[in-house]
Amino acid sequence: MACKLLCFLLWLMAQLYLSLSALIGRSASCTTQCGMLKGEMNSLESVPDLEKLMYVAVDGYPCVRLLNLSGEIGCSNPGRDKVVAPIVRFKNADKLAQPSTVLVSLNEVQSLFTRILNDSTYAKNIGGVLVESKADQNELNDFSPVEKFPQAEFAPYRNVHYEWNPIGNGIMLNAYNFPVFLLSQNSTSILREAAVKNEEAEKSYTTDVAEFNLVMQTTKAGTHDSKSCLKEGTCLPLGGYSVWSSLPPINISSTQSKPIILLVASMDSASFFRDKSLGADSPISGLIALVAAVDALSRVDGLGDLNKQLVFLIFTGEAWGYLGSRRFLLELDLQTDAVTGLNSTLIDMVMEVGSVGKGSSEGVNTFYAHATMASSATNQTMAALQRAQDSLNSEDVKILPANSSNPGIPPSSLMAFLKKNTTTAGIVFDDFNTVFANKFYHSHLDDLSNVNSSSIEAASTIIARTLYILASKDTNISNSTLAAINTNVSLVEELLGCLLSCEPGLSCDLVKNYIRPTTTSCPSNYVGVFLGEPSSAPYPGTVNDVSRFLWNFLAEKTAISKGDVISSCKQNCSQKDQLCVREKADGKGVCVTSTTRYVPAYSTRLKYESGIWDVLPADSSDPMGMLDPVWTESFWDVIGLRVYTVQDTGYDHLVLAGGIAVTVSAYVAIVVARAFITKALKRD
Repeated sequence: MACKLLCFLLWLMAQLYLSLSALIGRSASCTTQCGMLKGEMNSLESVPDLEKLMYVAVDGYPCVRLLNLSGEIGCSNPGRDKVVAPIVRFKNADKLAQPSTVLVSLNEVQSLFTRILNDSTYAKNIGGVLVESKADQNELNDFSPVEKFPQAEFAPYRNVHYEWNPIGNGIMLNAYNFPVFLLSQNSTSILREAAVKNEEAEKSYTTDVAEFNLVMQTTKAGTHDSKSCLKEGTCLPLGGYSVWSSLPPINISSTQSKPIILLVASMDSASFFRDKSLGADSPISGLIALVAAVDALSRVDGLGDLNKQLVFLIFTGEAWGYLGSRRFLLELDLQTDAVTGLNSTLIDMVMEVGSVGKGSSEGVNTFYAHATMASSATNQTMAALQRAQDSLNSEDVKILPANSSNPGIPPSSLMAFLKKNTTTAGIVFDDFNTVFANKFYHSHLDDLSNVNSSSIEAASTIIARTLYILASKDTNISNSTLAAINTNVSLVEELLGCLLSCEPGLSCDLVKNYIRPTTTSCPSNYVGVFLGEPSSAPYPGTVNDVSRFLWNFLAEKTAISKGDVISSCKQNCSQKDQLCVREKADGKGVCVTSTTRYVPAYSTRLKYESGIWDVLPADSSDPMGMLDPVWTESFWDVIGLRVYTVQDTGYDHLVLAGGIAVTVSAYVAIVVARAFITKALKRD
């Protein structure tokens, strides 16, 4: 009897083994993967180690949710939860049967978003979009996600349908209820492999998915415009701090009577992807040209004898409703501390340096002067530009008047001045005539490779000499005097590296010589949100690195020297007209006599009171205020993107059924064996 019992148990174990083998046989590929991971599994020491093994964190730049008084633009998860969807390639996904993560090349971006806007069936199955980096995108000749006439509502003329930016597709100004990320080059490779793997293993029980964490607070709270989100505290207004400086410094203790020549540039750009807004040509090339021109003029003797006062003004927020210029003009009207020493009635000429990074072609740098209506001031400026060109004694630089068939000046800060006062004399100095030369206007592709340093250097020298000609009391300036005003080429190269490249970025020696940067990541010239209470003397922590650097640089370059005495400003400078520059984290710096100020840049329709932003009613007497969109940015907790492998639910059900079958078989076997053994023992 004992022998029979042993034989039965062996037979039962064999049947269980065959059942398990049949189940495991369905996952031979899983066994192979487990073998590959065995070494890594043995090295696991903690839960985070296991998580790193299971999930691949993906580097990327998100498109985020922005709001205005009319509604929303940008991107967000559709609800409060993360989005998980299998990865497919757009070129192989003509139809989507389920919510999917669409991997798209830069060449296909416009086609994808056009289809999303026009095909609701396709759009409802978009779980998320991943845009490949620009590596190997040699066929991409242009990409601009904004309008054909950017910010046309602020144009000081009627023809708002003119196409300054004919390649603009406007996709950036729509609202998307799904997450969108721009991938880094390394992450692009990872996602391509995942998509190909999903395509090759179509009938496999595993799928690679992307998990998006792009939950916006405005979506969670149901606040879908600027007024409601500011009221509920789920957003902050876009803004920052503009900077202005005068050369030589203005004596604020006496009445300023000299006519003012205002040289203007912008420091912020925009992009579909928040933290990838470099704006190399538009507008950073103009910013660099202005800064280099200030440096060149600072080395000229006798500036105190000039007939006119030179004032340099760098705006922020111009890409979002001309926040900086409109706020500056309001501060001038109110005569706040931020503009002490300036008077709008004394502004004789506004000269704006726009895009100047693409003026070079076949060794010749060509620039265009877009003028407001003819006046003595604009005529003098055009003559001064021509005189500056002649002083170069070179055929390699040309300055031409813009085409008279243009409807007016191109999109620029000067538009805000003209909206305020139609008689303002001004010129926009650009690298284009009738349409933008920049084929990547307000896109992440407007990077360092999109500009030519020699073009910026030529523009800077022309601008510096033009300003000197306009401000000088001497109408017959010698060529030798003008020839001494030259751009520091190495400064331009340094500024390009600091403001437009990851290496060195804002950790460059030039910037660190003036401030201690708060970030070491790749630079981005997105305006950001306004932090704290607006002030003409803000706490440094509420001012971004670029504004702080420009303030320090301009303050030092436009300062007048008082002997050889250099004062440390651990506390405060002793004199009212002195500023503390190069102040590092240790509180040390140098006191200089300079007229350099911060000007808050935020919507003129906003008021900050008791820690809360309120939207003011529209005022019909303020035409620009009536047009103000009041841009805000949603809060969020954490933004993240990762990739991992999941099993097909059908396979999960199969495994469950197999497990249940094994469990039932084992239970039946135990019951049968127990009854058999009990019966056998009774017989014995």
